[in-house]
Amino acid sequence: MITSLEIRGFKRFESESFALRPLTVLTGVNGGGKSTVIQSLLLARLAATSSTATGGAVRLNGPFGLALGEARDVLNWTTDTREITVRLGGRNGESWVYGFRLPDAEQALHLDVQRLPVAHVPGIGTHVADPGFTYLCAERLGPRDTLSVSAEEPDRIGVGERGEYTAQVLALRESRAVSTRKVVRQQLHHPEAAGPQMRVQAEAWASEIIRPLRITARVAVGIMASTIRFGEPGLSGEEIRPVNTGFGISYALPVIVAGLLTEPADLLIVENPEAHLHPAGQSRLGQFLARVAGSGVQVLMETHSDHVLNGVRLAVARDRSLRAGDMITHYFDHDRTLPIDINDKGELSHWPSGFFDQIETDLGRLARARHGR
Repeated sequence: MITSLEIRGFKRFESESFALRPLTVLTGVNGGGKSTVIQSLLLARLAATSSTATGGAVRLNGPFGLALGEARDVLNWTTDTREITVRLGGRNGESWVYGFRLPDAEQALHLDVQRLPVAHVPGIGTHVADPGFTYLCAERLGPRDTLSVSAEEPDRIGVGERGEYTAQVLALRESRAVSTRKVVRQQLHHPEAAGPQMRVQAEAWASEIIRPLRITARVAVGIMASTIRFGEPGLSGEEIRPVNTGFGISYALPVIVAGLLTEPADLLIVENPEAHLHPAGQSRLGQFLARVAGSGVQVLMETHSDHVLNGVRLAVARDRSLRAGDMITHYFDHDRTLPIDINDKGELSHWPSGFFDQIETDLGRLARARHGR
């Protein structure tokens, strides 16, 4: 597992370090650096998979949906070098360094790779096959009548960074059991599901998190497309198109399927899991992602939802599906980053100003308004 991340010279970070746990939550103000943390891990993954030695390059636009612009746009404006470093640390004191350098032409659309780790990096390294590394971006696909298909080997197909392969994954793995490689993985099996199969588990979790539903996924032969349809339990055979179900299902289902696809030691990165979900669903999705982390997977998520955070707190305090020491939250303010721990009662170590306190602020203003103050 990756236990630390150090970023040098990349975007807003001249030099910054972060502790990482089985579940790491990034939250805070817009433009505070949350996405930069995730993008640094994406650069490391790109370097690991596209370069076999120094002398390679990573594209700043395209892969993982990145749109970082020109090389000069990603160099920290206060640094006096042309180098970017991403250093990862491990549990046993390991250190894995990815080094990048701006090309001579600052308008270049890539970074030159100067340094790569020799040893295997958990969740990111060269030997990690998709979907062992999964990144789901904030701008996932909304309801679609058809979805894409990947030409990869079936076992190497993940849900895609926008959830575009979710239907294909469900169709190909419909009858395959969700992993129980370790006994601890059994907690990912929904207690009310009729079996361990991927479709059955996905339906059970989606029914709990979003709303009761049935899922039918198919790969359309000959047209390189996949389809997914939904149904109401108890209504025999009637299939509902995604466009008639709203955005919540289409945004949340890839997160659920991605979690069910994981194996211990995998890395799952999710941006804004709460998008388009009602508050109860946000809380339950937070509990689900905490279960994924508690099953041996490293999960990093960016969120603006106090409901998601409270769902994770419930997973620690009530469900006991995640140990308190296996979670950390980083709060990004305008000019600082604060780590926040949690205890086994779900209590946070501190609650800085601006950290999910807007409801109290607004209620206080409403109370004063009622009294004419």
